[in-house]
Amino acid sequence: MNGMKLLKARNEIVRFGRKMVTSGLTVATGGNLSVADRGEGFIAISPSGVDYFEMKPSQVTVVTMGGEKVEGRGEPSSELPLHLALYRKRSDVRAVVHTHSLYATTVASLGWEIPAFHYLVGFSGKKVPLAPYATFGSEELARNVAEAVKDYNAVLMASHGMVAVGDSLAGAFSTAEIVEFLARVYCQVKALGEPNLLPDTEMGRVMEKFKQYRQGGR
Repeated sequence: MNGMKLLKARNEIVRFGRKMVTSGLTVATGGNLSVADRGEGFIAISPSGVDYFEMKPSQVTVVTMGGEKVEGRGEPSSELPLHLALYRKRSDVRAVVHTHSLYATTVASLGWEIPAFHYLVGFSGKKVPLAPYATFGSEELARNVAEAVKDYNAVLMASHGMVAVGDSLAGAFSTAEIVEFLARVYCQVKALGEPNLLPDTEMGRVMEKFKQYRQGGR
């Protein structure tokens, strides 16, 4: 056990995989998570089709940045191309969380983005953008999401779900939870009328404050 590559990351994936289910961000074996060790040049990613509550660290697969499997009893998630594309696109990303959460998936299935109707949108950026639909696990889907992510921390995936990125698995997971909250509120607002949107200048201030908050500032 102690000789396994990326042991800490694999343990995190097991823990947050279970939390994905208990937090209502996915059901059954849906969704996937990964952690990159850019120094070592490896990525730990949740295995395909394994129940999160039965998953063991030894089943979490380790692949190279090029996607070649080097360790793990399981096969890497079918969305491995998506994770690889995000790591290639953004050198600051060290973790990816992909979920099928109820409200984010609802908004994405309507073909909507989430605009700056609430200040917490700033955890993603000035909005939560939408990536066009493509078949799950495909290189086309990976390209669509990588093109949409730009400098955002979350992307809705049309008729599919959402993905969040961060400099840690805890950070990416937190963003995924916040986006699901925002998607739920946005659905409720749209059921009653049209939301009031915050201006770009205010969102810029909010994002700067969030940056200080993450860094432990006041």
